[in-house]
Amino acid sequence: MTEATNQARGGAFGIEHPIGVAVLGMGNVGTEVVRILRDHADDLRSRVGAPVVLRGVAVRRLDVDRGIPAELLTTDAEALVARDDVDLVVEVMGGIDPARKLILAALNGGKSVVTANKALLADYTGELAAAAEGSRADLYFEAAVAGAIPVVRPLIQSMSGDRVNRVVGIVNGTTNFILSAMDETGADYADTLAEATRLGYAEADPTADVEGYDAAAKAAILASLAFHTRVTAADVYREGISKITAEDLETAAAVGCTVKLLAICERMPGGERLSLDGSAVAAPGDAGGSAAGKDRVSVRVYPALIPRRHPLSSVNGAFNAVVVEAENAGRLMFYGQGAGGAPTASAVMGDLVMAARNKFYGGRAPGESVYAELPIAPIGDIPTRYHVNLQVADRTGVLQAVSGKFAEHGVSISTVRQEGFDEGARLVVVTHHAPESALADTVTALAELESVTSVTSVLRLEGTEE
Repeated sequence: MTEATNQARGGAFGIEHPIGVAVLGMGNVGTEVVRILRDHADDLRSRVGAPVVLRGVAVRRLDVDRGIPAELLTTDAEALVARDDVDLVVEVMGGIDPARKLILAALNGGKSVVTANKALLADYTGELAAAAEGSRADLYFEAAVAGAIPVVRPLIQSMSGDRVNRVVGIVNGTTNFILSAMDETGADYADTLAEATRLGYAEADPTADVEGYDAAAKAAILASLAFHTRVTAADVYREGISKITAEDLETAAAVGCTVKLLAICERMPGGERLSLDGSAVAAPGDAGGSAAGKDRVSVRVYPALIPRRHPLSSVNGAFNAVVVEAENAGRLMFYGQGAGGAPTASAVMGDLVMAARNKFYGGRAPGESVYAELPIAPIGDIPTRYHVNLQVADRTGVLQAVSGKFAEHGVSISTVRQEGFDEGARLVVVTHHAPESALADTVTALAELESVTSVTSVLRLEGTEE
């Protein structure tokens, strides 16, 4: 095939002009990306239309055998990104800095970027997107959310002509492994976390996972894409799983539920929200005029009870799943491995092929879409059902006093279950939908009752109809 033929079909370089790739980071994901680039070079060439050549890999140390020629390794990431023979940069080093600086340098230099860095994207997507737009470069980030599961590209491209109302899912494998194990074995949180660490599902410092920071970053990315509104991690209400007990799983099982850490992103049209199963629930208005028809966005991460019949309840172990609900497409579910070197590298390579094709044919990836600029609804405005676990004195009038506090704050009770034990009784109260602020006031009032020994847990209940 001649150069003229290539140019006629839209090739930016010609088949003999390779597309140079720089990889930043060689941890679990980076190692797999490098392996695929080297082992499947012929396939990649056929898929892209031009050779895809690894120019170099930036690492922290050179005194480690990484199984590739030493001349490909460098500790000078800035120099690697700046090389004239690098057309595309893959960032899999993680963290905010120096990743942010390196990605900006690549984009400002007209080089396309593929990244799996959800923490960076959750806070700096606007800055990175502006740099990509300014130099007409590509910014791809499928691997930043849910590992190998293709959910970013469907939101950006496949559903670009539809109206997305909700995205909800299990997007952190560590917490899902822990909660699944607690549910199956009856073990407590500390023992299950220790087992997850031993098996490699949890980091030595698991804070980002178990306190919900990782899921919140992913939720911010998903909400931004779904609702054409820039959402950052700071906009996401976040609770982790470190306070979940074996008793919480036991009481959940008693009402036909399990507990999952959910990332919930939803559009609240005209002062209402949509429950996990699609039913409309009234929400209070605010000074912004949402009750008069102004759409708002709610983005939150927290552990919640969901019924065993809900499709997300069967997502166990370190697997992830994301449910997208759109006006015309209806409900779509994406399921698969949400982490790990090879699964995440699969998503990275999908982006790499797309970016390389654009380099060859002269196309571009879709840019950031934030035209809607919807306001973020505060968590206090969000109506949800609640599962409240109380330890109380086992005497006459306790139930009446407890019920009175719920009624006093406008929280309607759906069911009450009482269980006696040696030192008192346990009340499990399930509410109808109520605003978060009203429930918080109710819990404060309950704790002040003389007959209430403690409010042992408050969990939200999602995925039910009333």
